[in-house]
Amino acid sequence: MGIRNKLTNKFISVLLSGWSDGTIEEQRSRQERMSRFNKIPADIQCQPITIGGISGEWITAPGTNSGVILYLHGGAYSLGSINIHREFISRLARFTRTRCLAINYRLAPEHPFPAALDDATSTYRWLLKQGVDPSQIIIAGDSAGGGLALSTVLSLHETGDELPAGVVCISPWTDLSLSGASILSKSKVEPILDPDHLKANACYYAGKNELTSPLISPLFGNLDCLPPLLIQVGSDEILLDDSIRFYEKALESGVDVSLDVYDDMFHVFQLLPFLPETRKAVRHIAEFVIQRLNSENLSNGDNE
Repeated sequence: MGIRNKLTNKFISVLLSGWSDGTIEEQRSRQERMSRFNKIPADIQCQPITIGGISGEWITAPGTNSGVILYLHGGAYSLGSINIHREFISRLARFTRTRCLAINYRLAPEHPFPAALDDATSTYRWLLKQGVDPSQIIIAGDSAGGGLALSTVLSLHETGDELPAGVVCISPWTDLSLSGASILSKSKVEPILDPDHLKANACYYAGKNELTSPLISPLFGNLDCLPPLLIQVGSDEILLDDSIRFYEKALESGVDVSLDVYDDMFHVFQLLPFLPETRKAVRHIAEFVIQRLNSENLSNGDNE
């Protein structure tokens, strides 16, 4: 690991020290307070919306095309919100020139599985009812949201719905049974996630259901139905194997899938805008989105 990345990981460790301490309510409150420091550019439009009781927000940048990114935030199914992810989603909207629809899906333990999945699939179907063609929709998410994006597509396939043009998964949590070797092998270098914390949240979300149920842990699902897929993950995170194993299984199933592993990077590093790796990663996401949506030329994010 390079000196810069060691310092970055140390900074992240100090910044997020104790982030998972306390009750779920205390953790949520702490995250919401931290989100106040996120600065949204003046030309980004954020329009609240309610979709069948689900609070959401349209986040758009100038010069958007007709496509839509349905974004599902991370937070181990118990934490996270639009507020916390708004700055990142605004960058995603700018680089892709695509409207982003973020939602506050219901969280565990108050609302265990399948509440989050129901909210995600309902929002997708709402987009279709608004006249958005499936070929113009990308479902994206980070961490638990990345796993939820995959579960959403598996669920939509089961019910015979038309599938989106593609899926973008950032450090996806694909195995809530925590059977990947990296859960332990990367625990000493991972500055954010903790195996015990993940285990507790997995149980909150699964409730009385099996952790290996495909709609809870999409790694164990039948993947041959998936649309083109982009996965990004850091080499220093305990969920590394969640991405690698899912990629390998998807590839074996004939899915058009790509995996980007960023050396020395931590869980969902893309949320930090000042890292060179972040710019590279977001531009690659933009290239994938634009290719799948047949949009216009890639936005020059360097001018943001």
